[in-house]
Amino acid sequence: MNRRIGFVAVVLSAGGILMASGTSSQVTIQPTRKVIKLDANSALPFSDAILSGNTLYLAGRIGLDPKTGKAPEKVEDEVKLLLDGEKEVLEKSGMTMDDLVYVQIACSDLSLYDKFNTVYKSYFTTKDYPAREFIGAGSLLRGGHFELQAIAVKR
Repeated sequence: MNRRIGFVAVVLSAGGILMASGTSSQVTIQPTRKVIKLDANSALPFSDAILSGNTLYLAGRIGLDPKTGKAPEKVEDEVKLLLDGEKEVLEKSGMTMDDLVYVQIACSDLSLYDKFNTVYKSYFTTKDYPAREFIGAGSLLRGGHFELQAIAVKR
């Protein structure tokens, strides 16, 4: 006679609760998952981030002026708005900029690389910066010069 024994287990981990279920021949493990939205009333079809276990996946973000909905004229102000938005999402998830492990920046004008870096490095308390990609892009939404997406892991 061939019998399968079913089970459900709850395991506490550094990243939250892991649920394991299955049979003696098959196991499925699911980390906890939390949706992070800064504007709960937003009708846009995406979340600002998804926290899965202790890993946070941050959606692409542009540094828009909240009053005009457009990128500010001064590039440094745009970078600050962009990074302040990332910082807010990280804080809502219990993390900081120092928890970032990977950052990707799309830039519509690569000559802005140095201006971006000057502001960017001031947002970290450590010099152990995340791995990063800075790539050229065509036009970005609402006249933005930069779009940033990232992955963070809670230290």
